[in-house]
Amino acid sequence: MDTITGVEMAVAMGKLGGMGILPRFDTLDIQVANVKKVREAGVVAAAAVGVKNGYMERAEALIQAGATVIDIDVAHGHMKQTIEATINIKRRFGDSITLISGITSTYECADDLYTAGADAVLVGVGSGSICTTRIMTGFGVPGLTSLVETARAAKKHKKTFIPDAGIRNSGDIVKALATGASAIVGGNIFAGTDETPGDIIEYEGKLYKKYNGSASQAEKINQVEKDPTDKPAAYVVHVEGVEGLMAYRGPISDWVNGLLAGVRSGLSYAGARNIPELWEKAKFIRVTTGGLKESNAHDIIIKLS
Repeated sequence: MDTITGVEMAVAMGKLGGMGILPRFDTLDIQVANVKKVREAGVVAAAAVGVKNGYMERAEALIQAGATVIDIDVAHGHMKQTIEATINIKRRFGDSITLISGITSTYECADDLYTAGADAVLVGVGSGSICTTRIMTGFGVPGLTSLVETARAAKKHKKTFIPDAGIRNSGDIVKALATGASAIVGGNIFAGTDETPGDIIEYEGKLYKKYNGSASQAEKINQVEKDPTDKPAAYVVHVEGVEGLMAYRGPISDWVNGLLAGVRSGLSYAGARNIPELWEKAKFIRVTTGGLKESNAHDIIIKLS
């Protein structure tokens, strides 16, 4: 999404061992130029495409520019267009790229995307902090349920999946990995850091950065300004996300290192030395409302520094 990943974030995440997916809402020339900048920095370049408006030509141009990961980025992965795009891109480029497809939240969708050729699928409809899809459309699947369902398909195809919504802290990362995931995609969890696009804003004496959902009105207006083709009149009117502010967090490296410390601690509680061991050893249990309440700090006055 545009308020999370630009060249600076993609490079920083690459140097930390992750990667940033360059969003598809830029013009092709800009996205290609950004891929080249990321590659010149010596890290993996990943870029998103859609399923219409010349997606194959865009994918080819991005790969020629140096992208080795292509993400078919649409809100609903279980569509004929998404399946066909997955088949066509994988058939054209094969194992020269890693192909991510989605979004999915069901076994059936993940099964079809894997069969079509996806190396990995993104998981999560409606659980992001700035997403209102479940309210606006009535559709969506709770986060953990969607991961467990996708894990069944991933095991069948011996492939992997990546949660892409609702990750709030290191504990959520551990739980997502424990379902069988190999990585996570973060929006809110990385928002507000130095490397995210946009300026630092002062509001009521505190520092913030903008954080907008890809389907929010602000982002839709921005998308139409960048590329007005194939956008119906209702495109900007119907929104499935919000825009807001995230508290300024400083450098992404400090924030990621803090998250990773929590993840390592989580693995240690499972007796796991790595993620595959976490898959084998982790066990989920149901938690009551009372159990959830006692999971956090309680019965004290929190002193604010």
